[in-house]
Amino acid sequence: MRRIRRTAVLVTALLALGLGGTGLVVPASATGGGTRALPGPTLPTPESEVNVTGTPFTGTRPDGTVYGLIDAHSHLFMQDGMGGAAVCGKVFSEQGIETALRDCPSHEPHGLGALLENLTRDGSPIGTHDTTGWPTFADWPAHNSLTHQQMYYRWVERAWRGGQRVLVNDLVTNGLLCSINPGTYQSCDEMTAIRRQAQDTYDLQDYVDEQYGGPGRGWFRVVTSSAQARQVIEEGKLAVVLGVETSEPFGCKQTLRIPSCSRADIDAGLDELYDLGVRSMYLCHKFDNALCGVRFDQGTLGTVINAGQFLSTGTWWDARSCPADQPHDNNPGNGELPPALEDDLPPVLPLYPPGTVCNTRGLTGLGAYAVRGLVERNMMVEVDHMSAKAAGQTLDLLEDEDYPGVLSTHSWMDESYLDRLYALGGFATIYGHATEELVAEYERTAPVRDRYGAGIGFGFDMNGFGGTPPPRADAAANPVTYPFRSFDGGTLLDRQTTGERTWDVNVDGVAHYGLVPDYVEDLRLVGGQDLVDDLSRGPESYLTTWAGAEAH
Repeated sequence: MRRIRRTAVLVTALLALGLGGTGLVVPASATGGGTRALPGPTLPTPESEVNVTGTPFTGTRPDGTVYGLIDAHSHLFMQDGMGGAAVCGKVFSEQGIETALRDCPSHEPHGLGALLENLTRDGSPIGTHDTTGWPTFADWPAHNSLTHQQMYYRWVERAWRGGQRVLVNDLVTNGLLCSINPGTYQSCDEMTAIRRQAQDTYDLQDYVDEQYGGPGRGWFRVVTSSAQARQVIEEGKLAVVLGVETSEPFGCKQTLRIPSCSRADIDAGLDELYDLGVRSMYLCHKFDNALCGVRFDQGTLGTVINAGQFLSTGTWWDARSCPADQPHDNNPGNGELPPALEDDLPPVLPLYPPGTVCNTRGLTGLGAYAVRGLVERNMMVEVDHMSAKAAGQTLDLLEDEDYPGVLSTHSWMDESYLDRLYALGGFATIYGHATEELVAEYERTAPVRDRYGAGIGFGFDMNGFGGTPPPRADAAANPVTYPFRSFDGGTLLDRQTTGERTWDVNVDGVAHYGLVPDYVEDLRLVGGQDLVDDLSRGPESYLTTWAGAEAH
């Protein structure tokens, strides 16, 4: 039992890392003039409600630009990442919602077996929760429940009906976490998990198409070019882009600083990802690999993730003091390991200096080769999670190429690089923080963003173990009032209901993806209309970056 709890503690800390509407509208170009509403979908019974009335907007603004909301960083199919045992419940099931939204068998009885859930939610391996799922959902999904499905497809549909027009689905996994995660039942090979999640995405597209009358008819559209995305958005549908966020892409692990991949592996891997439809990518994530060093986590969490770094690579993070007025990394600190891990690791932990520090590992020769490989394939480069040194070197390469395809999609890049990113033509978003925190980051970064006229988006990292926005502390004094209008004014949204449970953003925060429009309304109340206007310009800015990469 102690071994199981040691493993759970490490996994936990590392992971901390209805039917309203009148149907889809077909644009005039598809109908020979005017618009017409398609019949409502043929849904299984029972099914979740979306609680939205009105027709999703289509077309462009008078200046020809698209608009809407963009989430540039979420994990739709984490259910098939990290060995299949990290997230309970599915995005959809052919057998219906009763099958899709079930708790993990390992959580029984009464949540006592949910070590990961208990640790992340309550800070203790011992805890309980209601495991019923459909139809009562007494305890999940919730903003602080990190192991239960938050992206059921009808909740994503509500976000689309509320004005979202782009979703970047980052295919994600971690081989080390998979290997030590209790309940793992799928392959821990990272590329195998990436392939599975890509197929999941296309399967969901087919599932939605069936509800709307056949291929191409549904609202969920996987896109592989900026032009295709623009057309989908003009039609009033959701453009879904595939990205990759994984720790050992193409097998590019490093052990004791020795890489386990070659240039041939990188070329073959990039070609395969491109053929799968992937158009953006992280080269490193959480642990230093054969391509680049990472931006550290900090505090106790940083200490434990550093332990994962040691288990994965045989080396600790190497951090040195660096100037505070230059790009730098988070300080991992000199915290103590939880007692449950003490038997698994050497008794002596590395000591780091106080103040600002930088990872000494930057972009390796193989990493530079991979960056050039992304450029050659007109794919977009994600610089979040790279060390300050690696991100700077990557920007150097992209500036030499005058390549605009650079992204920072969930607030994990030193903000002093924003000017260089925007000067290239890149795109950045803000993590899906608590309302007040997002407003503060939006205001802090506004001057550099305004210099380039850039729109903004968010990176919710949904299903990604980062946590979603809690209810605002003063919501009772200034609440989101239901029903409310979507940011564009075209649809009316009431509280969302699934089965016997109804959620309210004032009470529940962003418990699941269907509450994204509610969160945007909360941002409007706190941050003002200018913030929402800048969010609505996010898809156009993202597509401009993507088109620039394609034109290179």
